[in-house]
Amino acid sequence: MRSGIVGQRLKWTGRMSIVLIVIMLISACQNDNTPKAENDKGARPVISIMAPLHFPHPPIPELVQAIENKTQTKLELNWVPDGIYTDKMNTALTTNSLKKATYVKYTDYMLMKNSIRSGAFWDIGPYLAAYPNLKKLNKEILGQAAVDGKIYGLYTERPSSRQGIIIREDWLNNLKLKKPTNLDELYEVLKAFTFGDPDRDGKDDTIGLTDRNDLVFGSFKTLSSYFGTPNNWGVSGGKLVPEFETQSYVDAMNFMKKLYDEKLINSDFAVTSKEVQRDKLIRGTAGVYIGSMQDVQRLSDEAQLVNPEARLTLVNHIEGPQGFHIWSIPNYSALYLFSKKAIRTEAELKQMLQFFDRTMDKDVANLMKYGLEGRHYTVKDGQIQLSEETSKIRVNEVNALYALMIADLNNPNVIPVVESESLSQLADTLSLDNEKYVVKDPTLGVESKTYDERGVELYKIISDATYNYILGKLDKAAFQQEVERWKRGGGNQMIQEYNEAYGKKG
Repeated sequence: MRSGIVGQRLKWTGRMSIVLIVIMLISACQNDNTPKAENDKGARPVISIMAPLHFPHPPIPELVQAIENKTQTKLELNWVPDGIYTDKMNTALTTNSLKKATYVKYTDYMLMKNSIRSGAFWDIGPYLAAYPNLKKLNKEILGQAAVDGKIYGLYTERPSSRQGIIIREDWLNNLKLKKPTNLDELYEVLKAFTFGDPDRDGKDDTIGLTDRNDLVFGSFKTLSSYFGTPNNWGVSGGKLVPEFETQSYVDAMNFMKKLYDEKLINSDFAVTSKEVQRDKLIRGTAGVYIGSMQDVQRLSDEAQLVNPEARLTLVNHIEGPQGFHIWSIPNYSALYLFSKKAIRTEAELKQMLQFFDRTMDKDVANLMKYGLEGRHYTVKDGQIQLSEETSKIRVNEVNALYALMIADLNNPNVIPVVESESLSQLADTLSLDNEKYVVKDPTLGVESKTYDERGVELYKIISDATYNYILGKLDKAAFQQEVERWKRGGGNQMIQEYNEAYGKKG
């Protein structure tokens, strides 16, 4: 009997020992600080980002997962179509619902300084030196985007000017026309594309130019550059003057008005979205698109799906009365700002900065830029090969990730391309050529309190007046009255503030 009890106690003791061992193992695992397996995202920091979608589709899940695994993060990417991005971003700002990192276009950034000064975003300047890639960011570009000498954003790097003309080459050939080289020739091409049956279908169903409701990235500002208009502000007699007070600005409005009056442009351009503008070129309704030359490959691919005979080409040199000039943006096209509402602690901010720093490393940067080796590109002699066969795949699966890349143009970790699609390569070549002719904004790095506080409402006065002049609703005298209204509403104060700051800078 006793031996039976002893045996039961031994069994019970053995079972308890096993339980204790299991508990100890579990406890040890819980206290283990070693990294989780790559496919375990439970303990990974969450990186939430709001970014514009410039392409038909967001990146494929396989790419996002690959980036997550390499960066040891959990990505929450909020992709917003580019056409409505600014509105969505402003709504998120006013409702305190921004993601941890938010992509802010440079045109919007200039109008967000009040939010920055009110403490809505982290000052990241003091942290950059702790990261191997971020500490090498271009000091001049960081300075261009500084507010009161402080750095708030990581910049997406772009050429100074990618602006030019995308044109139907097959239509030029059908009408035996050459690429336009000056404003007069451009007008004649637009007229021939409207009335000369360039698609040879025997119908009066084409227009020369497709445009949209954007005076900056649509046709107007680029055409205005060709006429010699300064970039936002000009310098006359050592003083800054707004671009719309120059004769060249009026000449550009007259040119656009002529296109509108003669029906060489879509009559609804003032209310047309970018998507509809693009669609007119893709479907063969229009033959000329003025904007970013980098759009050409995607437009060509989509146009050939509609009509395999469609051929697009590029023109960047259009001579005006004062030769060839082209407006430029700062060397950043956007910034990633870090919301204090979404990022509560310094530790969280450091996680976000660590993620962006890691994206500049060779393995992640090339994954974001080119996609997956074998599917989206091949490597030859240490250089990337991009084929036309994979271009459509990249557009739909990879290219959206470009918006997440910071400082990529001068990132030595990005592998160079040995072969590229001809149109993409041509766009890069002509963008580089533009660098020799760019007109910079003299107020870059110069601040005006009135502009920061009232720039949006004041700009609307001028943009509305510009549209209404082109549409024939205002004559020159009435346009000038709107300029005077702009001055009374704060424009004169803005001119004074900019000139005072410009004088000190000089």
